Amino acid sequence: MARIAPNLTGVPETMLWTLHNRACEARRPDGILLDPKGVEIYDTLDYDYVGSFGAAEPSHAIRADFFDNELRAFLKDHPEGVIVNLGEGLETQRFRVEDDEALWLCVDLPDAIAIRERFIKPDERHRHLAMSALDRGWFDAVPADRAVYITAQGLLMYFAPEDVGRLICDMAARFPKARLCFDHIPEWLSKKTLKGWRKGRNYVTPEMPWGINQCDIEPILREWAAVERAETFPYKFERGWQGLVFNGLMRVGWIRNRSPGMTCVRFA
Repeated sequence: MARIAPNLTGVPETMLWTLHNRACEARRPDGILLDPKGVEIYDTLDYDYVGSFGAAEPSHAIRADFFDNELRAFLKDHPEGVIVNLGEGLETQRFRVEDDEALWLCVDLPDAIAIRERFIKPDERHRHLAMSALDRGWFDAVPADRAVYITAQGLLMYFAPEDVGRLICDMAARFPKARLCFDHIPEWLSKKTLKGWRKGRNYVTPEMPWGINQCDIEPILREWAAVERAETFPYKFERGWQGLVFNGLMRVGWIRNRSPGMTCVRFA
């Protein structure tokens, strides 16, 4: 296959950042993620990943593995459920999480959907909706009589806090008992992006206006919406001495509170 220039800018370009980290982790013999489709896409795109994002690191593979396990557990209980992936980009989760009956809805901006469909085609059970996650139009694509799991990987931090709050409020009202899983960054990292965070020699990350410390997540969720349960998890990496150091630091409350994490919610 001829190499393809992605020609992405702004927030859509961040899908290449996550692809870089996932694919490089998947290539390792001791990698935590099996992602052959991700590696295929990675090799086909004509893009200077290292120049933009630096050397690959495992954070996005850790996140992807966590979300995969969440969806596997959901599909075990609800094999005909609906999975809504907001801001999915070039995520290849549908190839890693096997199922025969679920409906998958990918919601992303038109530019992101266009590059996604160069590699991943929609079908009857895997639909692509070219719109912003903030466009409530995707609500109407979710069948009313099936269990729902909504995911947002690497997305909500790019929205203004008030937009995040309104979206979660509206999702809770429209999809009672649905589950939501999202990742988040701490306040200090959000402030860093607002000043211009140069990730690599050729790349400055888009602004991430929504940052939140872990101790504030459950209170703000309950302020925004009717929530039955909310649980926050730190990133966890267990390879080598770096994993031992990292996981040890996550046991320190002050550090964990100011670190990125992932939160799983069940609406009331």
